[in-house]
Order: sequence, then C-alpha cells, then structure tokens
Amino acid sequence: MSSREDEALARAAVTALTGQLALAPKPGLPDPRDLDARESRMDHGMLRWSAKALAPGLAAMAAAARRTGEPTPGLRTELGAIGRCTEHSVHLAGGGHRGALWALGLLVAAAALDPRAGARDVAATAKRIAAHTDRRAPRRPSRGSSVSAKYGAAGARGEARAGFPHVRRALDTLTGACASGATEAQARLDALLTVMSTLQDTELLYTAGPMGLRHVQAGARTVLESGGTATETGAKALASLDADLHARAWSPRGSAGLLAGALFLDSLPVQVRAA
Repeated sequence: MSSREDEALARAAVTALTGQLALAPKPGLPDPRDLDARESRMDHGMLRWSAKALAPGLAAMAAAARRTGEPTPGLRTELGAIGRCTEHSVHLAGGGHRGALWALGLLVAAAALDPRAGARDVAATAKRIAAHTDRRAPRRPSRGSSVSAKYGAAGARGEARAGFPHVRRALDTLTGACASGATEAQARLDALLTVMSTLQDTELLYTAGPMGLRHVQAGARTVLESGGTATETGAKALASLDADLHARAWSPRGSAGLLAGALFLDSLPVQVRAA
C-alpha cells in the first residue's frame, strides 16, 4: 500500500508529464493546438487522459522502493513488473507515454529511496537501479531496443544507465533560461530543444533514419543558437522547425519523455510539502 509521500511523488510525476503536454509549439509533438484540429483532437486529449492513468503505478513504484530501501536487483525486477501492469492500464486509457513511464518510474523510485535528495542525486540513484537486469522482462526485443541495436544508439536503457544525462542537461537549461529572463514556458521549450539537439532518439531513428535524426538535431540547435525561444529570432526558428517536423510527420517522442523527467526532478523535494 502506498503512503501519502508515494502518492505525492506520483502526482508530481503526472504533473510533470501533463506540463510537458501543455507546452506549445512543440516541434513534431502533440500540443494544445491539436484540440483545434478535428483529425487530431483525440491524440492530444487522449494523451492527457492516459497520463493520469500512470499515477497508481508510479505510486506503487515509489512504495516498492521505500519498502526495499536500496537500489537492489530485486527492486529493479519489481519495478519492471509494476511498469508492465501500468503500461496495460495506460493502453486501456488511450495509450502513449511508454518512454515517459520508463524514465519517470526510475526517477520516482529513486526519489522515494532518499526523500530529501536533490535532483542530481536522484538521477544518480536511478542510474544505480537501472544498472541491474530485470530478470522477468520479456525476452522479445522491443522496437526501441531493435533500433538501438541497429544504429548503435544508447536508447532508453542507455540513457538511464548513464544517469539520465539529457535530463540533467535539460535541468541546466531550465535554470539558465529562467535566470536570463525567459518565461517558464520558454525555459521548458528551450530545455526540450536542448534534449532534441543531441539525443539519439530511437523513435526518430525508426521513422526518419540517421539522416532524419541529424536534421532534427540541427534544427533544434539552430533555435538555441539563435538565442532560444525567448528571442524573436529563436521563436521564428522554432516555428519553422515545428512546421517542418509536422509536415514530415517526424516526432521526437524520446525527447518529450526526458523533458517530463527533468520537470519532475525540478519539482523536488515534493515529500516535504506533502508531509
């Protein structure tokens, strides 16, 4: 049974995910503008609805970590089992968020292990959890793992086992952009673009191949090098990239999930406020 602290962590993670969904314009990704388009209304609306279906599973992951007390192989296996059950619940609610569930699940569990840890310490603990093998994981390869093997990309597992370097870079961008006078939304968009500029996104590799991935990375760098979304030049570059990716139907979904992880870490510590 989860405690108030576990439920607070789960709520914070879901809030981070819905906060990511609320940003606009997000290049190639669903955002609130989709509500004005009949053909895509269910896409964004269902993603928001299904995000809420993550909460019970994330609370269970936090409870498992708190009960175990250490980033052990047993905890990694239990988190995997909870995650697969949560994926099923999310599918019934509309689907999506598989990458975000992986990142947020590990980060929530890590935060539960040390309730007063800072963001970077939580990422380091998540790395220790991810280093273990899920002994009960299905043996069939996922699309992400197949793409990772084909192109030599780190993928979601590699990102976690490295201590979520793109999540940490996104956190740095959030801090720097806000300090420079950007709004919260602009800082979050800059953080997303920071991830997009270097992440070997397996979803993009699958749909667009290596050339497409490099095209998206270069587009994200152009926005940042133009001064970011808080500047007129950067905003124009963002609009151009957004139109380009939507026209090509290329979606950097891996970057979106990692931004949600960064927004969650940026909200810590939530247990203190929940007590």
